[in-house]
Formats: sequence, C-alpha cells, structure tokens
Amino acid sequence: MQALLILFGALFTVAVSLACGRMLLRETAADIGITFVCGAAILSFAVFLIAAVDAAYPATFLALGTAALWLARRQIRFRRSKPATRKAVLYVLLPLFAAYFVICLAHAMAPEASPDGSAYHLSLVARYLREHGFHRITTNIYADLSQGIEMLFLFAFAFGKHSAAALVHLAFLLALVWQMFCYGRREGFPFAGAYAAFLVFASPVVGIDAASAYNDVAVAAIAFTLFQLLRLWEDGRQPRMLVAIGLIAGFAYAAKYTAALAIPYAIGYVAWKSRRWRDAAIVACCASLLIVPWIAKDWIWVQNPLAPFFNHWFPNPYVTTAFEKEYREYLTHYELSSLRQIPLEVTTYGKLSGLIGPVFLLTPLALLSIFRREGRQLLLAALVFGATYFTNIGTRFLIPPLPFVALAMVLALARVPAIALAVVLVHAWLSWPSIVPKYGREDAWRFRGLPWREALRIRPEEPYLMSRLPFYGAVRLIEKATRPGSTIFTTNPLPESYTSRRVLVEYYSTENQITGRILRTGSVPEDAPTLRLGFTFPRQAMRAVRVLETAAASQSGSELWSIHELRIFDGRRELPRQSRWRLRARPYAWGIQNAFDNSLVTFWISGDSLRPGMYVQVDFGGVAVADSLEIATAPNQWHVHLELQGLSPEGEWKTLAKSPQQTEVGRPLGLRRAVAEELKRRGIDYLLLFDQDLGANDLRDNAGQWGIRPLGAVQGTRLYQLP
Repeated sequence: MQALLILFGALFTVAVSLACGRMLLRETAADIGITFVCGAAILSFAVFLIAAVDAAYPATFLALGTAALWLARRQIRFRRSKPATRKAVLYVLLPLFAAYFVICLAHAMAPEASPDGSAYHLSLVARYLREHGFHRITTNIYADLSQGIEMLFLFAFAFGKHSAAALVHLAFLLALVWQMFCYGRREGFPFAGAYAAFLVFASPVVGIDAASAYNDVAVAAIAFTLFQLLRLWEDGRQPRMLVAIGLIAGFAYAAKYTAALAIPYAIGYVAWKSRRWRDAAIVACCASLLIVPWIAKDWIWVQNPLAPFFNHWFPNPYVTTAFEKEYREYLTHYELSSLRQIPLEVTTYGKLSGLIGPVFLLTPLALLSIFRREGRQLLLAALVFGATYFTNIGTRFLIPPLPFVALAMVLALARVPAIALAVVLVHAWLSWPSIVPKYGREDAWRFRGLPWREALRIRPEEPYLMSRLPFYGAVRLIEKATRPGSTIFTTNPLPESYTSRRVLVEYYSTENQITGRILRTGSVPEDAPTLRLGFTFPRQAMRAVRVLETAAASQSGSELWSIHELRIFDGRRELPRQSRWRLRARPYAWGIQNAFDNSLVTFWISGDSLRPGMYVQVDFGGVAVADSLEIATAPNQWHVHLELQGLSPEGEWKTLAKSPQQTEVGRPLGLRRAVAEELKRRGIDYLLLFDQDLGANDLRDNAGQWGIRPLGAVQGTRLYQLP
C-alpha cells in the first residue's frame, strides 16, 4: 500500500504539472518535457498561494489537481515523435538508459536518505503540511531561501511522503534528457543529442541528486527548458511563448538563488532578438509573478528580501554579517587547499560531494563547437548557468550548466562518430555504481547497491535508514523520549523530516548561535564571563558614554566582540539603570539589553568581525555623574581593544580612558544551573549534543550541577532534558 501511495503522489504531481503546462502552451510547444516543466512552474505558484493562506491540506491539493486535470482533459495530447536515429544506435543507448533508469527509480522510491533532503528540504515541507501552510520561521536560514521545487514536493508529500517528493525530482531528470534528445534532433544532430543526454543521465552525481529530494537537477531542467523556449520563440514569435519564457525564468529564481541569472538571460535575449521593449516587458512581468512572492515573504518575515544573504545591505537580527562571511567563505573553498584541485575532484575523486564522471575532463573540447551557431548558443547558456558556480563549489552546483556543456562537447566529438560513441560507452562503464569506488573516494555521494526491496517496501524503512542516514537513530530517540510539540536544541543538522519535533540547529540562525554560546558559557571555561575590563576616569558629569572598539580588522579574523554585563559607577555606587536610558550598539543593534539585564549568562554580540568603529553607547536621557565603568565578558576575545568616550553636557565627545584594566575572577557559583534555566526560558526543552561538541563532556560529567536529566545516547549523540 505504501508503495502505491508513493507512486500516486509522484504521478499525480507530474500529471497535474502536465495539465497546467498544456493549458499554458496549447499548440505552441508539443514537447512533453517542456510542457511538464512549464506546468510545474504554474503548480508551484499555486501551491505557494495555498500555503500562504493556510490551506495546505491533502484534500486541497487533491481538489486542485483534479480540477486541473478536468480543465485540461481535451488538451492533453502529445504528437508522436518521429525517430531520427539509426536502429543500431538505439539498440546501444536504450538498454543503457533502461539500466540506469532502474537504478534511479529504485533509489528514488527507497526511503529518503540524502543529507540535505532529509535535513531541510523535506523537513520544511513536512512542517508546512503539519501546520497547513507558511508560518514565520526565524530560526532556520533554509526557510528563507526560495523554495519553488519544494512546493512541488509539498504537493507530492501530502500523498506519498518522502519518496514521492524524490520521484518528482526524478521526473525533472527525465524531462531534461528527453529535451536534450529532441533539441539535437530538431537542430540536425540527433546522435549528438542522444549521446549528450546519456552523458548527463548516467553521471553519478546527477543520478543520485535526481533520486533525492534536492533541486539541482530540477534547476538544470528549468534552465534547458528556458533555452528551448527561447529557440522556439525565435522561430515562431508567438506571444504566448513570451509568457512561458517569463514564467520559466521566474521559476529558475524560485527554484534556486544561483539560477537567478536566468532572468536577465531571458529578458536580454528577447530584447536583443525582438527589438521591442513590450516583448521584454512581458517576459519581465511574467517572471516577477514567481519571484515577488518569495522576496515579499522574506521582506515581511526577516526584513531581508534576499535572505539569508546580503545582510550587510539589509541588517536584521536573524542572520549576522559575520556568519554570512564565514558561510560564504566555506562554500567557496570547502576543504580544498587549492582551487586547482576542482577539476579532478568534481570529475573523478568526489571530495566535493559527488562526481560528474571522468569523461568530463574532456570538457575543454566543447570550445571547438564555437564554430557552429548551435555551439555558440550552448556555450553562452553554459556560461550563464555556470557563472555562479564559484559561490558554492560543490559538484552538484555544476549540474545546471552540465547539459549545455555535454551537448557542446559531444557536438565537437561527433565529427568522428566512432569517438563520440566510444566516449559514451566509457562513461557508461565508469559511471556504473560498482565501478565508481575503484577510482573515486569511498565517501563520494553516489548510488550504493540496488535497494528495490526497500523501494517496494518489502523490507521496512527503519533498518535501511539506520544504515544509510547519519543520525537517524538520534531522530528516533527524539521521537521516543521527548514530548510532542517540544523543542530540541542541537549543534549539527539532523534528518528533521523524520520527526515532528521542533529542532533548532546552532548555525541555522543568530538566535540559535547565541543559544549555543550561552550553553558554552557554562560548559567551556574560556567562554565563561570571568574577565573584567575596568575603565576609570576623573569624576564628571556626562550625557552619554560610549565604549568604542579600536582593533585593526586584519588582526581579528572572524572574532566577535561580546559583553555579558556593563555597569557604570560613581565611586562605589552603581548608577541604577533607568527607563530613560537609551542603549545603542553598532553594527549589531539587537540584543544590547542583554548587557544590562543583571545576568552573566546572557550577552550582546557585535554581529560582525572586529573592526574599528564598533561601539556600545548608553545615553542617560539627561546628565549623570560617574567615574568608572566595568565590563564583564569572556576571556575568548584576544584581539579586542577598547576605548571609553564620554559626551559632555555641552554636547562634545571626548576620550575618558584609552584602555581598560583587565582582571580575572572565578566562575560564578551556580553558573551551570543558571545557563540551563536560561535555555529553558528561551523555549528549549531538550538538548541533543554530539560527543565531539566543545563542552559536551562537561554536561555528561556534571549533569547534576546542570540540573539536566540524561534520556539516552545513540550514534555518538546524547539527549538531555532541561529542568
């Protein structure tokens, strides 16, 4: 029964997409691949609207899909394609396609065991379905990304859960390779089209990505559909085609930020070929239909229309500039010592999460196709959709330009047909799942075995997921040992799509990162507020004081400035904090009140790496007399250099002290228990810590002092209940 529900969820989603695409295109494009992708854009937009009004129920989706099929019942006809390839070639390619298709299908129908698919793509989908729509999420940066493909997953997930979503993604791969073949046939090189389609289809990273609830293959299909629509519009100049072009360009942005260049590509191409601003305007307006909803959602909920990036342009309390810099830096290098390693890693070794296949080391040959018009068009499209690759050098980010590169490369090789066929056969052999480990890394993301019994649910899901999905056991422990509706804080991503509990991952937001730092305040000595920075100056009247950071930016790296408590004194008397005081901080204006709340557990952070000009300021709302200021902070800020300034009653800023005196004090008694209580106050019910986490041993060895209760341990993780 479960296998039937999976197939129904996927096939129903595909059928509704075809119906929507057919109603849009009618007779302007009969290609089933183009029709599916265009219809998927419409269905994605419709699901967004449904989720926006809290109507995301299986019954709603069933009614929507049934209505679409009914309205399109007379138009779902596709002309039979006339084969234009020799039977000998078909005899070779069709069995190869069939063999790889069986592998893809089995893995797509098997329980979803992909890292990102189970951790956030489908965890958000499952949450939307549980809550019947969108609700404000400020603790997960992935909820801020555009999720056009996830809207299709939501439609399928409502009926067939995880595997139905993966099968929908696989449908995009079938649409892509079919379009590649049809493009080559239409342009007069059917052999090159068929060969290139197989090179993409059999690529190890393409196959495993397509069989998972990811979106990279879908983006590639969208990119190629846009490429096809532009060619078809150029030939026929039908106005309806401009609408489809605009929708697909917008769908590219909705599917993945890195595909945003599809928008200027589409608008620019139409403007260049048409010379009519109205045509370009139609494309732009139609594209905006699928772009504006995602931008508006982020603008309203997290004050950043491009969240979680460009936080320097759109400052907000949810993602700091420091985190964005660190995150971007990691994505542009991963663990490589040199970018010159990329060609071998993405083609052969697989260190960057998968490999496209050793034959793609021949990619430079694609430049030989520049002497043909089709070759120039393909290379331009490859450049457009590959231009953002170095923002994330993971292998799967090469999938969108891969179809264009494959076609251009085979177009050059096809001058000697025997060589082109030999490359295809070598690729088929090298990409076979049992062969890949012989030259690639053992941990490369790829197919492993043929899980057809798991796909048909002859075998239960849990043993398969325990063996394939890291930390699935931790999720099962959470489901078993925690209360429904509870919140769990953890330091690393989990396969959240398999739990109904709310999971907060430390690096997913500023709020979560602060929670992690609060936890380490009690568990790591260097993070405890044991450092005192004292400024003394002649007793005087002031309207405001300002603590100014003067450290050189080059010295601090990614170090942040934090303040646990700031106190101002007149002699031995602390100035009482009054409601008329106005607190200001730059560059991170949020949370400054945590430095004035009489709690050493909470703190303010600078939100960006140390640099001159950062400050914390107290405006007294009048004149106050003081002669010293003390800051309580952690000793893990080795490059902080502070200066104290005061604002005279006459309105003039002057330096009160060039630097503070530093003293160390002991850790406050009861700090651990205070931290646990603060975490509880922040809405956290449980902690799931990994054995390798900094400070995890302190919670394990001193659970009594923390006031926490151990609930179990599995796969190198430990679950604790807060008091």
